[in-house]
Amino acid sequence: MTNTVDTSAPVTTGLYIGGTERQAAATMDIVDPGKPGAIVGHAAAAGAADVEDAIAAAKAAYPGWATLSAQERADQMRQALEGIADFRDEDAALLSQENGKIRMEAWVDSLVFEIRWNLALELAPDVDTPKVLPPAPGIPVSTSVTFQPLGVVTVIVPFNWPIAILAASLPHALLAGNTAIVKPPPTAPLATTRVVQRIAEKLPPGVLNVVTGKDADVAALITSPDVAKVCFTGSVGGGKRIMEMAAKSLTRVTLELGGNDAAVILADAVLDDTHLDRLYAAIFDTTGQICMNAKRVYVHRSRLDELVAGLSQRLGKAVLGYGLDEGTTMGPLHSPVQKAFVAELIEEAKEAGADVREFGTLPTDPELRGGNFLRPALVIGPDPSLRVVTQEQFGPVIPLIPFDTEEEAVQAANATWAGLCGSVWTADPAAADRVGGQLVCGYVWVNDHGATRLDLRAPFGGMKQSGMGREQGIEGVRAFQDTRAIAHLEPEASAG
Repeated sequence: MTNTVDTSAPVTTGLYIGGTERQAAATMDIVDPGKPGAIVGHAAAAGAADVEDAIAAAKAAYPGWATLSAQERADQMRQALEGIADFRDEDAALLSQENGKIRMEAWVDSLVFEIRWNLALELAPDVDTPKVLPPAPGIPVSTSVTFQPLGVVTVIVPFNWPIAILAASLPHALLAGNTAIVKPPPTAPLATTRVVQRIAEKLPPGVLNVVTGKDADVAALITSPDVAKVCFTGSVGGGKRIMEMAAKSLTRVTLELGGNDAAVILADAVLDDTHLDRLYAAIFDTTGQICMNAKRVYVHRSRLDELVAGLSQRLGKAVLGYGLDEGTTMGPLHSPVQKAFVAELIEEAKEAGADVREFGTLPTDPELRGGNFLRPALVIGPDPSLRVVTQEQFGPVIPLIPFDTEEEAVQAANATWAGLCGSVWTADPAAADRVGGQLVCGYVWVNDHGATRLDLRAPFGGMKQSGMGREQGIEGVRAFQDTRAIAHLEPEASAG
């Protein structure tokens, strides 16, 4: 694979299977969300035979990779990561073009991949360490509980932060002794494919493979009996389909799905510039297209006006534009369908009588006319039954909902299908623990929120329809392992 990419011309990526780059019989055109009709590049569209080859390559590489110690695997993985930063600017430019988000966020996407990869490697000493159960009265055995890899795993990532999200599971799967097939998002696969291939080229053939293609054509990555596990990050609907497909072979799944995160702002919350900047980023980063963004803000009635003023001031400075243009702070939505959905939520709130305030100016550049740009909006005091409250917007709009009592806020925050993340904003640590401990979700921040504020060492995952299983940390490694108990009869009992 070439080491440079000219972001002014279309890029072509292939498949990487069994240590070899190959092209497919067909390709997918990858369009620019900000420039209608512009083609960013072409990605290989795998067929059934390509998928079969990828699974076979990973299966063949598995015994040799699994036989290594975790530390030996970590050493090879560390070497494979060397030089990733050398391409970060190019990767960011390419990802910004195919995704739509601003260059800075695309740059951080690659940086987080490197950070997560290295954090996973620090877990190597714990991966193979057995748990020993000593003999006990009536149990004359010493039992070792050991951990073993599962086999071939498929890792499927979404368009919004594909490179960073990949590293929440891929290094853990490899460190555990599995071989892997990565499926980048079909609408934004180029930068992810290039990053993964650079690493795969430095690992034994077949240990890490990359397959791009249309979902229907690569279904065997989920349904094949030779795939031991599927790790999927995406929408709730997508997670349900993955689970249904995997059930045919009883293939295990980890599902990190959508959220409808509640930020609960108590009466004593500190709403200075620092905290308002954090909340603003938690809502509008990546044009609102992050699963763990704040999607609903419950604010004590006494602080509503102050919050509206603070967010309005920041939205008034938002610059909508092309992701690679200097000065742009908010890029387009990724797809026309998502733009239409979010616009529909905003219009529905207006028609229902909510106080809707929109900000920013749509780009006037003729080249950007018709792009997936949408003015960000605050929806103040909406009826709780409106879809802008009950559904994941995944766009630049946020409902601000006043409450009077702490109990009311907790009940409203939990009255949802989702359980990914949440946050409590208060000057009282006891109140933070009290309210945070009642939120039904997998991760809770205090006086903070959002993907950039995530502790990358901690287990992450959702409750309810926001998913199952955990990524990151030793829990993320164990998710790609099975347990085996080996019981040794004590000599005295054996002699008897």
